[in-house]
Amino acid sequence: MVPYRRPGPPLKWEHVAYSLQELGYSIHVGGRSALELQGFAHYLSMQGVQQIHLYGADKLPGWVSKFDASYRFTLHKAQLFDAPVAEAVTTKPFGHWDWPLRYATPELALLELASEVKQNSDFDVLDKLFESATSLRPQLLMKLLKACHHVKAKRLFLWFAERHNFAWFKRLELEAVNLGSGKRAIVKGGKLDKNYLITVPREMSTLI
Repeated sequence: MVPYRRPGPPLKWEHVAYSLQELGYSIHVGGRSALELQGFAHYLSMQGVQQIHLYGADKLPGWVSKFDASYRFTLHKAQLFDAPVAEAVTTKPFGHWDWPLRYATPELALLELASEVKQNSDFDVLDKLFESATSLRPQLLMKLLKACHHVKAKRLFLWFAERHNFAWFKRLELEAVNLGSGKRAIVKGGKLDKNYLITVPREMSTLI
């Protein structure tokens, strides 16, 4: 069932996302969308239909996919935490009434994306997004890394952080982060990184 709406200008995706929040759906704009909309996508092409990535809900109502619009919603059901880290989701005002839309902070959004890496092209995208991650907050990162139970996401996040040699990476207490045991094969034909025991694309196996 599509909710009633008075005639007027086309709905922006923000209207839909905010309506979902008001209807009680526990969602936030996350992953690539949160990073793009916070200025992390300077070198990535965003042509065609705009993809808005939402995280958190088990299912969205059917009417969300029925809009004739220049955007599409993709729902991610990533379960990275037993309980959410409240500081990792912020709000951005939207519209005439400054409606508060929930967004993942860059720290959370990068971790969300790391959990979804499956092939070389995913590495390329995340590597580009990490180029803008110069001012992440070590204190928030530690809360996320300690609370997260997704081993692959944590290993990949730290691998990218070390690859880019960020100053904040040196302030992380890695000994307090549970990285699990055993190897994780992420890409076929990749090279094993001995520090994090993950396979990465051979052309990216050296530090920048």
